[in-house]
Amino acid sequence: MSSPPVKRALISVSDKEGLSEFAAGLVDAGVEIYSTGGTRRHLEESGLSIKDVAEYTGFPEMMDGRVKTLHPRIFAGLLCRFDREDDMQSLAEHDISTFELIVVNLYPFQQTIAREGVTQAEAIEQIDIGGPSLVRAAAKNHKFVNIVTDKGQYDRVLSEIKDSGTTSLETRFELASHAFAMTADYDAAISNYFISKSGTAESSVESSDDAFADTISVELKRSAILRYGENPHQKAAVYEQLGISGPSLVRAKQLNGKELSYNNLLDLDAAYNIAQSYTDPAVSVIKHNNPCGAAVADNIAEATKNAMAGDPLSAFGSVLGFNQQVDEAAAEVLAEPGLFIEAIAAPSFSSAAVEILTTRPKWKANVRLMEMGDGRLSAGDGQLRQIAGALLLQDGDTLADAYDEWQVVTESQLDESLESELRFAWQIVRHIKSNAIAICRNRSLVGAGAGQMSRVDSVEISIRKAGDRVQGAVLSSDAFFPFPDSIHAAADAGIAAIIQPGGSRRDDEVIAACNERGIPMVFTGRRHFKH
Repeated sequence: MSSPPVKRALISVSDKEGLSEFAAGLVDAGVEIYSTGGTRRHLEESGLSIKDVAEYTGFPEMMDGRVKTLHPRIFAGLLCRFDREDDMQSLAEHDISTFELIVVNLYPFQQTIAREGVTQAEAIEQIDIGGPSLVRAAAKNHKFVNIVTDKGQYDRVLSEIKDSGTTSLETRFELASHAFAMTADYDAAISNYFISKSGTAESSVESSDDAFADTISVELKRSAILRYGENPHQKAAVYEQLGISGPSLVRAKQLNGKELSYNNLLDLDAAYNIAQSYTDPAVSVIKHNNPCGAAVADNIAEATKNAMAGDPLSAFGSVLGFNQQVDEAAAEVLAEPGLFIEAIAAPSFSSAAVEILTTRPKWKANVRLMEMGDGRLSAGDGQLRQIAGALLLQDGDTLADAYDEWQVVTESQLDESLESELRFAWQIVRHIKSNAIAICRNRSLVGAGAGQMSRVDSVEISIRKAGDRVQGAVLSSDAFFPFPDSIHAAADAGIAAIIQPGGSRRDDEVIAACNERGIPMVFTGRRHFKH
């Protein structure tokens, strides 16, 4: 049969934005509207004549609205097949009307649990029962029934009903597809919330010793189609992971510049997370997802200057991350002739900084300025990475280092003046791709060796990058030295101190090489690989 005309609609929504106008349009098109509780009162206050679901079912709303639409007279009218004589005969026998349009959006569970201090009891009351049931029933029967779950769908549906009294099967299928995706996301959010709360004081469920659940659900919503991926021949999109706290590039406010590319997003995320790992004013400079410059200082302008000086050649066309507002003085540094910046992520930008960065440099029109807001991601948010046929999940490498557990393992003791240098170097090396070496001076990255198959190659690259600045600098390694060759290369270059995890079978040889060359070395006992 052809698409049935839309005669009756059932409307029950939490988000009422745009609803009155939509409902008025339906009434004008001859559609009879049934509704519940707060939605019915909202529409009646708009001057519309609305039928009460409770009067239709003969069963009152109860339990503070927990039970409203869960009734055979509703679901039979939703699930009947208009092309089946036996279905239609059943409706006639029981005096049940059909519903060709359902308008539902769900209790705001995700928004509720995102609020600081929300209790489990409050969260549980925002778990919708009737809404998802209506949505799934209508979506299942989309051959005959329209399911509207988003205010962005109002105009299309209303336009088709006004034009022809009904909608196309194509439209109903698309509505159903969106509806099933919505209920899947909703259930995933609830599942993840319960898993996260297992074993807490409010929960009666005993937690497992296993830190990871047997199953997880990842809620993703497409945020944008990107121009292309890592290369022009690759298609790409960015999806927002729902239910995650803290700042995110997909929720950031873009103050200037072209749309972000796939590579921009990767680099901005790395840059911002590096800067956020420091408490003092900090700036990181990223090229190809590795830091080529980073610095902390007494103020953000000085940190900017020192970070850009880390590897000036590589910094051309780089992406920057700040851990505090980009002020006028920092913007002046970046506006100096000869620099080229692709994008900047920061908690905020002063109005003077925006004015300078968008009017002074040659790249003014193109630089992407991403205002991230306050806060940071927590280790508990986790890191997902895809491999063929599977996802890897781990905690973020954000565990604070226990400085009191560090050990000087050499005869040469550490000069107190180098302690802050070593702490800076140890923090930055965790952000460089392994095998990773960082050479630092004056709390600035002056030479980095990244992603080499041999650790001594990374040492030699970092020394070359540092140039004359290697004299008196400190060297940090993300993992142990397997051979003493790296120690000799560092000593020949003038390195003043070395920090590394330790743990090699040849630790004694490496320590002996340091003793021979008079270089103090610290063991942290913790590795920081970044593959």
